[in-house]
Amino acid sequence: MTLNVGVIGTGMIGQDHIRRLTQVLSGVAVTGVTDIDAARATAAAPKGATVFATPAELIRSDKVDAVVICSWGPAHEEQLLDCIAAGKPVFCEKPLVTSAEAALRVIDAEVAFGRRLVQVGFMRRFDADYRRLKAVLDGGTLGAPLIYKSVHRNASVPAGLYTSDMPLNDTLVHDADISRWLLDDEIAAVEVRLPRRSRQGGELRDPHLVMLHMAGGAIVDVEISVNIAYGYDIRGEASCEKGIAALPNRPATVVTDAHGIRQAIPEDWRERFIEAYDQEFREWIVAAGAGTATGPSTWDGYAATLVGDAALRAVASGAREPIAMRDKPALYAAPVRKAA
Repeated sequence: MTLNVGVIGTGMIGQDHIRRLTQVLSGVAVTGVTDIDAARATAAAPKGATVFATPAELIRSDKVDAVVICSWGPAHEEQLLDCIAAGKPVFCEKPLVTSAEAALRVIDAEVAFGRRLVQVGFMRRFDADYRRLKAVLDGGTLGAPLIYKSVHRNASVPAGLYTSDMPLNDTLVHDADISRWLLDDEIAAVEVRLPRRSRQGGELRDPHLVMLHMAGGAIVDVEISVNIAYGYDIRGEASCEKGIAALPNRPATVVTDAHGIRQAIPEDWRERFIEAYDQEFREWIVAAGAGTATGPSTWDGYAATLVGDAALRAVASGAREPIAMRDKPALYAAPVRKAA
């Protein structure tokens, strides 16, 4: 059986997901697209797909079984609520929504529906290296994780489009989510420190050092540098009671020749995580075909939103900012501890 998917938003990530769904994966067809730019939607639409005038029309259409949301963040809440009302599984690129209040409204709607329908696009959970790292931590041979170091480096970001708040309310969400997942714990508080400003980013506030205080006592040390110049470099290392577990550098191939020993660095997120993106959609297609969702949930999107909000407060106050979460509904039961 083929899952008929409608894609909302045909910008760079939307176009990449359309390519993935039509050229890489099986058991799925893109039968509808829509975008605020109708010409862009028409250009991105696969042969035979309907170009809808609005997201609401796409969501309600009998031609669409499930939805992929790649629109800009402020539009997500309305589109998610429409998908839930229609009972259609939905994959939503991050951010889930742009406020904690909006996240709670989506949570309440999904809980009232009575079944998970939403998966959030935190692709790192589907990366083979991260999954191996989690298996080591879950296995317990190294004892309890004490410190997790997460490094997120971009060669550059678009001038004028990427603002000084975005390392904390956009980029950080990936490090926050993967830390919660790896450590099976919630984030209880956030601190932010600002080193010397990099001249690579002009007036952009960069880099950032973020400390995530986990409810169970571990600390996550996050470096976010978005104009590092040399490439897209993602690293992670867990310091545990009995040893260290770390991600390998990617790509893993090391070249030795007359010029020395060197290892390539990915140019951007698409190169580093292309296999993770493919895998997250493989698993989403299976779940959506059964009328539900697995993987990162609406609750996980809510948690990431709270972390971003706390980080912005922390950079302004210079203090450790606490995070207060509502009680987790049974629908999102998972092996993570609620922050005190």
